[in-house]
Formats: sequence, C-alpha cells, structure tokens
Amino acid sequence: MALNPPSPTPSIFSLRKKSSQTPVSAASYLSALSHMDAMARSRGSTPSSTPALSFSSSATGSSGDSSVCDDFDDSDGLSTPSKPPTSEQVFTTVHAEFGHCADERYRYESQCKPGDSYDALEMDPPYRILLTTYLSYLLLIIIGHVRDFMGKLFRPETYKHLKSEGGYAPLNSDFDSFYTRRLKKRLDDAFSRPVTGVPGRTIMLLDRESKDNHTTFQFTGTRTRTLNISSYNYLGFAQARGGCADAVEEGMNRYGVAACGPRLEGGNLDLHLQCESLVARFIGHEAALITSMGFATNSTTIPALVSKGCLVISDELNHASIRFGVRLSGAQVRMFKHNDMNSLEQLLREVISQGQPKTHRPWKKILIIVEGLYSMEGTLVNLPAIMELKKRYKFHLFIDEAHSIGALGPHGRGVADYFGVNPRDIDILMGTFTKSFGASGGYISGSKVLVDRLRVRGHAGAYAEATSPAVLTQIMASMASIMGVANPVSSSSTSGALVVADPTAYPGAAPTQLIPTWFNLPASLSSGLEGLERLRRLAFNARYLSRGLSKLGFIVYGHPASPIVPMLIFNPGKLHIFSRLMVERKTPVSVVVVGYPATPLVTSRARFCVSASHTKEDMDVVLRACEEIGDILDLKHGSPERWSVDEVIERAVELVETEV
Repeated sequence: MALNPPSPTPSIFSLRKKSSQTPVSAASYLSALSHMDAMARSRGSTPSSTPALSFSSSATGSSGDSSVCDDFDDSDGLSTPSKPPTSEQVFTTVHAEFGHCADERYRYESQCKPGDSYDALEMDPPYRILLTTYLSYLLLIIIGHVRDFMGKLFRPETYKHLKSEGGYAPLNSDFDSFYTRRLKKRLDDAFSRPVTGVPGRTIMLLDRESKDNHTTFQFTGTRTRTLNISSYNYLGFAQARGGCADAVEEGMNRYGVAACGPRLEGGNLDLHLQCESLVARFIGHEAALITSMGFATNSTTIPALVSKGCLVISDELNHASIRFGVRLSGAQVRMFKHNDMNSLEQLLREVISQGQPKTHRPWKKILIIVEGLYSMEGTLVNLPAIMELKKRYKFHLFIDEAHSIGALGPHGRGVADYFGVNPRDIDILMGTFTKSFGASGGYISGSKVLVDRLRVRGHAGAYAEATSPAVLTQIMASMASIMGVANPVSSSSTSGALVVADPTAYPGAAPTQLIPTWFNLPASLSSGLEGLERLRRLAFNARYLSRGLSKLGFIVYGHPASPIVPMLIFNPGKLHIFSRLMVERKTPVSVVVVGYPATPLVTSRARFCVSASHTKEDMDVVLRACEEIGDILDLKHGSPERWSVDEVIERAVELVETEV
C-alpha cells in the first residue's frame, strides 16, 4: 500500500494527478518523497515493494543523482516505463536502477543445450575496410611525428619534460608517450567520462568540455542521464535501494566500515568465514578464499601455485592479472591460440614429451589457465573439450570466471553450470564479485587442502587489507538472492532437532547456518525467485542484442550467451564519433569503445555490456541507435541477408529462441 502523508504535505498520488493539470515544482515533489521515506523508516525498514503506479516509495529526495524522475522530465524515456504497469503489478525496484519488465516472453534460460553449436562465427570485413583502417593509423602516425618535430623546433618549452635535467635521464621518452599524445588524446572525450550515482540501468554523466584539444577538461555544471550499457552490472545488484542495500546498511551498523588489517593478522572477521563458506557452496567446491581485489586474486595466488620447474599454459587472450601472476611465479609459460583446442593439444604433446628446457626433466606440474568468458571478445571457453583433454593428459586446470560467474548457467554458477560440468572436476575456480554481485574483490575455490595452503602461502593473506564488512554483506546478500535460502524443516524425531538440506548438494539453496542471523532479506530475494528472474532476463537481453545486431548487418564477436557483445567498428576515427553520437541521441546511451592496444590494431570495437536491469525496450533503443549511426558511419559489413530494425524488434522472441 502506498503511504499517504497527512496534510499539508502532498502525497505522490496527488502530485501526479495535479501534474497533468498544473505544473508541480521539483521541490514539492522531492519533499513528498522525503516525507514518505521518513515515515517508512520510522516504522522499521524500507518498504520491500513499490506500488506499480507510483514512483518509488523508498526513493528519497536527498540525492538528485538517483531520484526516480528529475523535475518530472521524462523526455529521454529513461525515468519511467514506456508502458505503464497495471494496478495488479508490483515492482520492488526503482525503474531508473532496475527496469520494470513483467512480460514473461522476454526470458530465456542460459544453458548449453544438446546440439548447440559452440564455435562463434567471426566474420572478416571487406578488404577495403582493412586497408582504410591501416591507412588511418599510418596517417595519424605521420601527422603525429610531424607535429612533434615542429613542436620541438618552435615550442621547445612544451617538450621540456622529455629532456634530461640535472644530469638525470628523462623519466619518459617522446617515443614512450607518442601513442598517448598523438593517438589516444584525440579520442579522450570518449574515454574516462566522469559519472555519478548508481551504475544501474541508467547512469548520470557529468558533462564536460575541452578548449585545448582534449589536454584538459572542464565541467559544464550540467548532467545527462543515459541508458547504461557500459557497466559490468550483469544481474543488476548495484542498487541503492532494496533488500541487499538494507542488509549492507545493517552490516555497517554492526561491524563498521573496515576490518583494519590483513586476514592473517587482526582482520579476520566471522563474516569472512561465513562468506567463504557461502561462496564455496555457491561454486560447488569444498572451500574458498576471498581476496579484497580481483586483480590481486590472480596476481597473488598464481605465484603460490606454481614456481620454478613448473609450466603454465595460458590462452593468448588471458587477462593482464594472469600474465602478471605468472611472471611473478618464476614458472615457464607457453601460450596457445585463443580457444583453439587443436593448438592446445599439440602444445601439450610437445611439452610433455620434451620436458623442461635444457635438462628435459619432467615438469613438476603443468597448470592450464583459461578464462570462462573473455571480456574483450565475448567468447566462452570450450570447457567440454578441455575436460576431455584433462582426462587424457592429466594436467591441472585453473579457470578465471571473473565475467562468467553469476552471469551464465541456469543457476548462475558460471561456465561449469552452463555446460553441465561437475565443478569438482575443475581444480581451481577463480572469480570476482565486482560484476554480477555488485560488490568488489575476488575468490579462489578448490579443495580444502589447496585453499588452506593458499591462505598461508598467498601474499594477499599477509599483506592485503581484508575485505570490508559492507562488501562481505553485499556479497552474501546478492549470492543468497541467487541461490535462495533453505528453510529449516522440523524433524519428526522426538528430539526436535532441525533438519537442514545437505550443504554439499550442488546446485542448491543456501543453508541458514551460512547466513548471518541478523539478515532480513525480503521474501522475493530469500526465496531465490527474483535471482532466477534476473538470470533469465540477462540471458534474453544478451541473445537478443547479439543476434539483433547481426541481423542488422554488423559484425559481432562472441557467443550469443555472453553478456558482453563486441560490435566491430574497425576505423579508429569512428570510435570517438560513435560514442559521441550515442550520447547525443534523444535517449542518450553510454557505451564503451575500445581500440589498440587493448585490441588488435584493426579490430577496434564498441563493447556493449548487457544487464538484467535492462528491459526489452532498452535493447530496442540500442538497436535503433546502432541502425541509424551504423548507416551514417558505414559500419555494416556483416551478412548480406539483413532484417530491418522494425522486423528485428517485432520478431525478438523468435530471434532469441531460434537455435542457430
């Protein structure tokens, strides 16, 4: 029920009725919101549901960044649903943070089905596109060197930081900073845009301008709310309101804001132990170890796993944290072609038969490291094929699931869940909480013997700050929302003991003993129904956008199940223009554009990050924007059998459910 504050403070409903007849000031609207929120909090907690026909009853007027509707201006179509919900529909989220979508047609189960084709088709562009792309870089390099030469000749003070001073060599040579100064600087308007507010379905950009050719930027004092297709908020748990946010607030009240020490000293809280047990249960392993930073999870753990005399076989597109950790370990490293199982098998035969260099002694251990979902390519690891090789060649397997955990599989357990592989057949599973869980940090899971050894030998336990209580609470709340919490059932025995579901079962609900007793999750979260709904919404949105862009004629990389959808742009000069045109539309869209050196030279791309917080209408907005801008910038170099954007939108369900 909506709260109706007494006179003279107007209610939300009265304001909305008057808004169609007389103008309503933002001050009166926010005052009503603030008053209603104060009444709700005085009664014990934030309301767990939002009346469908009102704006959020839990939205406060203290922050314009995250208010449901700024000054009732919905010209951008982002603050309120395009199709108002019926009076029977009740949503527990704010539309600007997590979109309202009650249509069950726009759901899909993320699972590898029998007969599914694994290999993602990557189309090559016409030769003219490759040629013009190379010429663009060549032209930029030539112009950059000419400007450097003329600048040193006529404006030497500008380059004084590249000259030696006081007998010391310069810290930076002009060649080291050439790319940054002469290529990236031209695109800086599209990079590192400052934002504010919750990175949910929408995000607020702080508008800025440059008067010195992107050397510096100045804020204009205005802000732009945009459709957020650029954040790793896969399941939409990055919310300022709701059951998870309330649990985090309660956790901070009980534990403070920091553990104030490394885990092996004075920073090991009972929350850490509970959270690690819950993570192990979620993953399907015996034990887990939590680290306060995702990058450090790899870079501090890999040196504790391998050392001199060991061999690491790494996919050529593995993340920088993996490469850094391998270098620190002192182990030998060999790389195989991205996701090429033939290349991997040939390499395995070679290294096993030849042994260590010079001595040809057998390797102490062979560790293969791959990623579950490659964040720049959108491709999935060919896990079934790797498991077959593992049985044949007896190596250890390490899978980095930073982007796949929580985002793939019918239960959100990552690539093992997606392909139906027993997670205990995988030696080590690594992941982060930054993406699907709306938190920070990472984990390593495996056997109890392995994890206990990593607690002592890993550098993170001795030197890294322990994960803060607020982050731990967010991890447990979001993870329990995906799993659901098992209700203890009274036993028929006379002892009256409680019988709890088998804690080793996988997948399954979270046993109550792994959840803090003071947790008070809403029924929609503790039942796991909302978590399942988010997984199915994410799967639909990912397949719809990926296949929709392909049908429009764009070259799209990656697997259809991937929430990361890379769309190829190729020419570096088009990166900035594409990003700017997306922001300047009637419904602005924030998108990430990526070029060299993060990608190969000729495969610059826009990288769409899909979320469960997006609605089908949001995906329609992105498709229409890409359709129009793609025609302007000549970006459609894919299949000649194309659909119109209206046909793609109309046949969305068919497009998603049809197996290719």
